Amino acid sequence: MAAAPFDSAEFPFADTRDFENAERGYLGTLDSGQILNSAGEAVWNADSYSFITGEAPPTVHPSLWRQSKLVAMHGLFEVIPGIYQVRGFDLSNITFVESDSGVIVIDPLISTETAAAALGLYRAHRGERRVVAVIYTHSHADHFGGVKGVTSQAEVDSGDVAIYAPSGFMEHTVAENLYAGTAMGRRAGYMYGAALLRNKRGGVGAGLGQTTSTGTVTLIAPTVEITTTGETHTIDGVRVEFQMAPGTEAPSEMHFLFPDLRALCMAENATHTLHNLLTLRGALVRDPHVWAGYLTEAIVRYGDKADVAFASHHWPTWGEENIVEFLETQRDLYAYLHDQTLRYLNQGYNGAEIAELIELPPALAASWSTHGYYGSISHNVKAIYQRYMGWYDGNPARLWQHTPAEKAVRYIDFMGGADEVVRKARIAFDEGDLRWAAEVLDHVVFAEPGHAAGSALLADTLERLGFGSENGTWRDAYLSGAMELRTGNFGTPVSSTSADLLAVLSIEQFFDAIAIQIDGPQAFDLNLSITWVLTDPGPAASPQSYRTTLKNGVFIHQQGASKPSDLTITMPHAAIGSLATGSLTGAMDAGLTTEGDATVLATLFGVLSPGDPAFNIVTP
Repeated sequence: MAAAPFDSAEFPFADTRDFENAERGYLGTLDSGQILNSAGEAVWNADSYSFITGEAPPTVHPSLWRQSKLVAMHGLFEVIPGIYQVRGFDLSNITFVESDSGVIVIDPLISTETAAAALGLYRAHRGERRVVAVIYTHSHADHFGGVKGVTSQAEVDSGDVAIYAPSGFMEHTVAENLYAGTAMGRRAGYMYGAALLRNKRGGVGAGLGQTTSTGTVTLIAPTVEITTTGETHTIDGVRVEFQMAPGTEAPSEMHFLFPDLRALCMAENATHTLHNLLTLRGALVRDPHVWAGYLTEAIVRYGDKADVAFASHHWPTWGEENIVEFLETQRDLYAYLHDQTLRYLNQGYNGAEIAELIELPPALAASWSTHGYYGSISHNVKAIYQRYMGWYDGNPARLWQHTPAEKAVRYIDFMGGADEVVRKARIAFDEGDLRWAAEVLDHVVFAEPGHAAGSALLADTLERLGFGSENGTWRDAYLSGAMELRTGNFGTPVSSTSADLLAVLSIEQFFDAIAIQIDGPQAFDLNLSITWVLTDPGPAASPQSYRTTLKNGVFIHQQGASKPSDLTITMPHAAIGSLATGSLTGAMDAGLTTEGDATVLATLFGVLSPGDPAFNIVTP
């Protein structure tokens, strides 16, 4: 089944500089592209993308095929003497900066296994340098999860290894994975094509990187928090100047310059793709206006001080003039989408309409780095609309619509029944109107989940849309939907929630985690109170005493314990992680004790309704 029609004249295929830059400085890679965990299972397989060579097949958009060729390159690369990157060992890059007595690690990937393999490859070429520091550029798991593959908690606790991160890192790291982590994880399986076979009809890459590794996610809390733009630290003889960039690609993010090396790290705010303002997995909407502003600041501060700019994804850019041009292009991209969306918004257009209206200026469209391999103009424009205006477009006819399943039943009835809808949808499919076929067939599946012909044609339609998509995450989402329609729910193949993440929960975050799991109706008639006494302050230096109440289905916490409670719990911070997983036995082993009515805690835990990592997406 072929992809959608493609006009190669609209794309700058004559510009091959990206291939030259992506190959520059290559030193070598592992003998096998498979990276295994302790059980011998592959958590990463770069070799699985070895089929991405030559001309694009009819099942992959030629522009995405080109991007996947670039991103599938893997191994150790010299950025400049003293700075090395391992690319293609995970969704992100890991960077090594050589210091007086060892090496500084920037962004240790998602998994300990991939990070350790990358460090091993670096040492095979550059010698047994010890890790002296780790820098997290921002608060996403693909930039800290492999930290225990390059260092240990003991080395950090002893002061042998320092960990640098931007202000707010721990708060935002935990919050993103805690509050909506289950839903994000399930949707991320679609976004990254985690369950897709790696072939010309399946997973070819997500544009920003190929996919996510599936190894052990860890976390070590920062020992040095960067708070101010212009703040400078010397790390084992290497000077680093930091630029704060909060609220951009991540809520906690920073860029930094190595002035003596004339090297600029742009974290994830300037990569070789249009990035996401709202990811398909879900997140808080990012601010393109602020994003563009910090890129302008980087150009002004560092544009004449760097000979190379590198990032946590993709390949570097060399040469002062090229760096400034690249950063200006990226800056103009986000600023243009922001400003034009607001222009149309204020003329009365809604997000879906604006997404169809906006086209990039020719000078921006001529750059490969503006193409929507990971983000897209369509969903980014809708995100900007959502940021300013919310979900409601102002039309009261759309203010109180039925749920998808209820709408589906009514649509199908209006349209003459499921069989008639499928007949007409097949005509639309054959004529290439795939967007319409997908919309009406979605109603068939939600109205009559057992309608085999409707499900089969929707799967074919989603597959065809995936084959024609330039965007890697759109392709993954379409093909994952087709897969689930054909073979069933694949759940959440990869989760960033880990024991390390739960271990660093503050007591306030633990209370928030309880609150969002309360089954309100089950708790309507409950009136419970608990005093919590911490015997140590924990990493967040929380106050030692809290009082929580569950009343009217609402779980409330407040500092202090001025009133008596049904139950008093005394515990060290170490018990929080066990409680967060529902293990009272583990919490008691960690030192939790109770005084008062012990049934209160069991009653509280009895009305929790945890998230479902296998909720349905393409079926009701």
